[in-house]
Amino acid sequence: MAIKIYHNPRCSKSRQTLQLLEENGVQPEIVLYLENTPSKAELKRVLKALGMKARDLMRKKEADYKDNNLADDSLKEDELIAAMIAHPKLIERPIVVNGDKAALGRPPENVLEII
Repeated sequence: MAIKIYHNPRCSKSRQTLQLLEENGVQPEIVLYLENTPSKAELKRVLKALGMKARDLMRKKEADYKDNNLADDSLKEDELIAAMIAHPKLIERPIVVNGDKAALGRPPENVLEII
């Protein structure tokens, strides 16, 4: 299975993570997740590989987080995942997936553990 990066080219951490992968001989499959939003099943797989809950992977400073009252503790996991699909800017980036392992590239060096 190819290594995959959920990438936003406008994000400096995402660019740094992609560069770090390439410097280590990895040519990942690049998923421009703002254009090709992951499905519910795909997000669930990524969350499981990261060992995170949906809220942990959300960018809480985004306007969409506040505008949609996503800080509400009563929201269930599936509701938060649905919000990330509806508003992909909410998904923290970059995420690198290698089989059943994943890492958040914050800092970029985190991904070295899974390649």
